[in-house]
Amino acid sequence: MALAGALTMSAGSVAADTAKEEDCGHQAAIVSAIQKARMDRVKERKVQEAVLAGEVTWPERYNAAIPLFTGEIYKLKKRDLRKTDLGAQWKAACLAN
Repeated sequence: MALAGALTMSAGSVAADTAKEEDCGHQAAIVSAIQKARMDRVKERKVQEAVLAGEVTWPERYNAAIPLFTGEIYKLKKRDLRKTDLGAQWKAACLAN
């Protein structure tokens, strides 16, 4: 009986880890798309339109995050963005939390 309970708890943990990995991956993809738009000189007010016109790899419900992330990314200097992979940084921070 104890073994069955341990296996069930372990399976639940794996499912939660997989869901978090997927969620963080979608968020990182959005951050990367916004960073690319910034580097391509897309005006801040046109970012959502430009990002959604590209190859979208995340579910539609994540589109609500675009304006939230855009403001923060557009505060950063372009010279800093050239040297940084914000998507990878975001994913690492997301998975760490």
